[in-house]
Formats: sequence, structure tokens, C-alpha cells
Amino acid sequence: MKNTIESIWDDRSLLDTKEARAAVADVMEKLDTGVLRCASPDGDGGWVVNDWVKKAVVLNFPIQKMTTIEVGPFEFHDKMPLKKGYAKAGVRVVPHAIARYGAFIARDVILMPSYINLGAYVDSGTMIDTWATVGSCAQIGKDVHISGGVGIGGVLEPLQASPVIIEDGAFVGSRCIVVEGVRVGKEAVLGAGVVLTSSTLILDVTGDKPVEHRGYIPPRSVVIPGTRPKKFPAGTYDIPCALIIGKRSESTDRKTSLNSALREHDVAV
Repeated sequence: MKNTIESIWDDRSLLDTKEARAAVADVMEKLDTGVLRCASPDGDGGWVVNDWVKKAVVLNFPIQKMTTIEVGPFEFHDKMPLKKGYAKAGVRVVPHAIARYGAFIARDVILMPSYINLGAYVDSGTMIDTWATVGSCAQIGKDVHISGGVGIGGVLEPLQASPVIIEDGAFVGSRCIVVEGVRVGKEAVLGAGVVLTSSTLILDVTGDKPVEHRGYIPPRSVVIPGTRPKKFPAGTYDIPCALIIGKRSESTDRKTSLNSALREHDVAV
């Protein structure tokens, strides 16, 4: 399947053939059912970007035609159908939650009014809260809580770019923004309003000296918004950063540890 998609990518004229269109459709179906992923764990604590799968998603757009989708009194006009089969999949979907075909949503996920883009993967037991968005190809782990108004960025191009990854048990507080392939480690807690991009300076201030990170929140970290001074020609100004101010305890379960972390560090969510 990978070789077929790579061949079509190199020669777009193949999209005119039934075989090529069937291959692209097969990838989309396997994304929708979770058989394929745009990024997957490498078994050694890291992740592998499956760029050929992302290529199939991109190739799918030119072969689809715009169509009108009617859902009761609502009307949409798009190239991609909406996801279906929630009852069979064991997913709770509150109006007006929307997911596009090609996004995988596992059993016991709860979707409050929210948006899930194609290529995304949302694992079991996760809550996507009100007006949160999960962008294309984003990978959301098990038992994650994505709070209200959170923006999880999407990525299709450049194809080698890593999508946003939120690992198992993480808590993303209200109005957080996580984009540009940032990875949030297992059971980490992001307080309300944390903004993480690939260039955001993440400072661990729990020791005698600050430790810098970029693009990655270590497991069980408790993170809040912060600022740091930076000199410009016009003067010194405070610019945003993220502060790691503590850790969730390893000795307690996720729920107790989360409550303890929030109470101990007075983190707003």
C-alpha cells in the first residue's frame, strides 16, 4: 500500500485510474477505522511520522467533488463526508460535535460540541470538551481531557512534519493552544491559557537552575503560562513562555494525582 501511494504521489496522472483512486480510498477507510495512523508510537518512547499516509490524505482532495450534505435543518458543502456509526463504535457525541470522515474516534470517547478534522486519532476514554478543535492528523491518547476552547493544531504539509501529540492521561486546560508538532508527555497537566508552539521556550523552574525545553512537555509536568524578558532595539519587553512548576505524583492514580497537582500548585484549568 505504501509503495502504491508513493507511486501516485510521484505521478499525479495516475489519479485518473480506478486502481489509484481505490488505493487512496482504502487508506482513508483505514484511517477512519484506526487501522492506519498518520503518526504512531515507535515502541521505544518516541513517535514515527507516517508521511505516506499523509500523502494519501492530500491525494484524496483532488479526486473528491464538492457535494451538499444535509443534516436535518443544517446544510454543509464540502468534499469530505461526515463521520458516521457512533453508536456502533461506542462513542458519545453531543450536538453539535462534528468529525470528518478519516478521523478515528475510539470507544468510550465523549465529544461535546467540538470539531475533529480528518486524519486525527482520538483514543479511548478521552473527553473533547466544548468548542475544542482537534486538527488534521493530531494524535490524542487514552484518557486525555481536552478542555473547553482548546485549539490542537493540525498538519498535512510539510509531509515530514510531526503532528501534535497529546499522550495518555494528559490534561489540557481551558483555552490552551498546542500547535506545530508539539508533544505533550503522558499525564502532563497544562494550566488554562498555555500556548505551545515549536519555538515556545518551555522552562522547568523546579530546580536550582532553569532547564530549557522546546516542542516537548515531559511526562507528568505541571505547566502554566509565563513570561520572560527579552531585549529589542526599542527596549526590553516580556514575551510569552511556558513554566514547568511541578510534577504529578507517580505514587497516586491519575485522578488523585491530577487533583493533587492542581491543588498544590494552584493551577487554573
